[in-house]
Amino acid sequence: MDKKLLLAKPVTEELEKFNSIYKSSLHSGNERIQEIIDYIMKSDGKRIRPTLLLLAAKACGGINDITYNAALTVELLHTASLIHDDVVDDSKIRRGRASVNAIYDNKMAVLVGDFFLSTALIKSILTGNIEIISNVSSLGRDLAEGELNQLSLVKELIIDEKEYFEVIKKKTASLMSVCMRIGAISANASKDDVEKFTKLGELFGICFQLRDDIFDYFTDKIGKPTGNDIKEGKITLPLLFALENATKEEKEELTSIIFSYDYTEENIQKLISFAKDHGGIDYAYNKIEELKAKAEVLIETIPNTEVRQALDAALDYIIERAY
Repeated sequence: MDKKLLLAKPVTEELEKFNSIYKSSLHSGNERIQEIIDYIMKSDGKRIRPTLLLLAAKACGGINDITYNAALTVELLHTASLIHDDVVDDSKIRRGRASVNAIYDNKMAVLVGDFFLSTALIKSILTGNIEIISNVSSLGRDLAEGELNQLSLVKELIIDEKEYFEVIKKKTASLMSVCMRIGAISANASKDDVEKFTKLGELFGICFQLRDDIFDYFTDKIGKPTGNDIKEGKITLPLLFALENATKEEKEELTSIIFSYDYTEENIQKLISFAKDHGGIDYAYNKIEELKAKAEVLIETIPNTEVRQALDAALDYIIERAY
């Protein structure tokens, strides 16, 4: 069976209900805003995060109304963060289509992102659970801090693997981590189970970002231009490793390109080829395998066989996805 279908199998009916509620939760009396909402809904993603949240709840006792509102909260917050990220990064493509800011301009994109964010806050309140509301609030701050840290790394041109992982923990992994955490909380899970799903979500999130970073070094149609991260001054793990293990002369030549922001097509290809030829891609894949092994240990402790199999499939899907 397709990994994407297998990971959603235990919560197929619940996901259908979630999708129905999600679509009905986004309406505006302003025709212009509604037009943008409709455009965003047509290009919605794969629902990995709400699926993981629902799976965590199912493993910990069962899915309820609190779970659905929690899932709506994180998906709306995630969408808002993507809209805002595209403005910050001046990205014109999102999931293979023109981004919101590319069509409606930055001002409209920021405002509609705020609309999604405000709706997310309303849904968090509807959970009636202060712990969930607190976690969502902290998540919003972490997402913003992760983006700010990444901008600082770009501006200050800090090339450091430790700081790279700190950024992706806050910018990407925190979302999946909180998804699984509040899924468990919504089902009244024990403290140990809440912490287990929190850690599992973080491992999923880091693997997801590492796989996403690898995409930047290949020319397959993945919904964003190849070399786009490098153009934006984002030095990700494959290139970080290659630079760390380069000769003094090689490092000087390539860092001069990076520090001068000389991102011509020729220089971008030079950086991409260098990362590939000096083991950067292999290093990133090896790091993914290390994280996968840690996640598999946690998954093995989940009593629900169906959920356990789905989470194994989710891990494989995140790592093996083609876009």
